[in-house]
Amino acid sequence: MNIELSPEAIEYGTTALRAFESAGGDRLLEVAEVDPAGRDRALEPVFAGLGAWDLNPRGDDDELEAAAALCRSAGYWGIPYPVAERLSKPVDLDVDGLVVVADHGPAAAIADLDLRWSAVALSGLRSSVTVLPAISSPRTSAFVAPLELTSIDHDGANDLALGLVLPCWTLLGMLDRALELTRAHVLMREQFGRPLARLQGVQFQLTDAEVERSGMEILAKYALWSIEAGLDEAVDDALALRLAAVEAADVVFRVAHQLHGATGFCDETTLSWLSRYSLPLRRLPLGLSATGAALSSRVSRKGLTGLFGNTSVAMPEPAAIIQ
Repeated sequence: MNIELSPEAIEYGTTALRAFESAGGDRLLEVAEVDPAGRDRALEPVFAGLGAWDLNPRGDDDELEAAAALCRSAGYWGIPYPVAERLSKPVDLDVDGLVVVADHGPAAAIADLDLRWSAVALSGLRSSVTVLPAISSPRTSAFVAPLELTSIDHDGANDLALGLVLPCWTLLGMLDRALELTRAHVLMREQFGRPLARLQGVQFQLTDAEVERSGMEILAKYALWSIEAGLDEAVDDALALRLAAVEAADVVFRVAHQLHGATGFCDETTLSWLSRYSLPLRRLPLGLSATGAALSSRVSRKGLTGLFGNTSVAMPEPAAIIQ
């Protein structure tokens, strides 16, 4: 088992980072908030130059890894576009992208885009999507809009894992950037005549955040490999990744805001924009508790398969524990 991305995928992700920076970097999100409908036109030349929509993550392992690297790079710059959702599109439906939705109150960050969407629920139910008007401006909605669904079939099992995993790679890129910004901030700001980074309490907080981020990164690579290997438990691994991703995001952004202080909530600070637009990835289709409940329901007492195949030990029944 090799969970590391290929050198080609890593190089592709680096190229994407540079392309997004050349296209405007952090300014892309600010401009998109002012002109939501124009963000597709602004970003399409970048995606065309990268050949993003020519990737076939469902049919080629190298291209799946390249898709993950692209999502991470998009997350790093907070690109205001559903990159992961477009890369997750089913091959047997005439659509431009796929969103994973909850059973109740389906919504996704795909407002103001003239694209065709399909949706899949955790049950495997696939639906066609009508995107309803967003209930507020991007400033408060982060491009999230309610969805109206029309059932198609129950063949979404193969769509679900990819639809869960790639957005986590986008969130991973956001955590990369949040920690990078925070490190730069504590190295620059001084307190009691020395940089904040020299304070032991600050070092402990940054270490906690990095442990969460790096742990999520390993799980993201494992979940991607699980899809590549065609494992039956790929959806279980995807849900486990999502659970870890939401937990890691809570820790990383909490630490980042604490160490930035009040400036972390000001528009003059990149962290403020990044944090605000990470919320759809952290809350949709399910939040922390609901994701944990969904994972527990799927794996029941057998637990996650993990690294050792089918050698995992089943959990004993409660009566056996009491005896």
